[in-house]
Amino acid sequence: MKSTISKLVTAAMLVTSAALMAPNASAKDATDLNDLEIAHVAYTAGNIDIRYAHLAMAKSGNEQVLKFAALMLQDHKAVNDQAVALITKLGIKPMDNDVSKTLVKNSQALIAEMSALEGNAFDRKYAGNEHAYHQFVNGALEGVFIPNAQNADLKSLLKAGLQVFKVHEGHAEMMSKAVGN
Repeated sequence: MKSTISKLVTAAMLVTSAALMAPNASAKDATDLNDLEIAHVAYTAGNIDIRYAHLAMAKSGNEQVLKFAALMLQDHKAVNDQAVALITKLGIKPMDNDVSKTLVKNSQALIAEMSALEGNAFDRKYAGNEHAYHQFVNGALEGVFIPNAQNADLKSLLKAGLQVFKVHEGHAEMMSKAVGN
């Protein structure tokens, strides 16, 4: 059970942090979210990362990009499956909010932009986005979510999640350099 909760919280923080990157979202928006809103943002962000990875799998011929996209598909699908199971078990309903709406809106624009790219131009855009995304997520975890978490168990889970995302950041950085960013 703790592993499932840890993965859900980690996904929530990843997605909420990604929403902070959105031009129309502010840090205040993300810090004001309640647990049900965070759950919605987490699931939404996981689905968005899954769409980005599917796009990379369809458009890229670069082995490193394809491996990274496959890892993102695997990790985010597993987290979302566990999040749904936990939400169902707890009998809660995640709440849509401005952060998740902005995240969806901005992801749609990025998907359209990346869909128009081919070859190395696509790989550079995908890799650069993934690297920047993970850098920001880690900064948001350290600077916003972990310090603001009220529940000790939540704070502990966020710290564990941060370690996972630091590994993803390293992989994204290597991929980004490999494609010429």
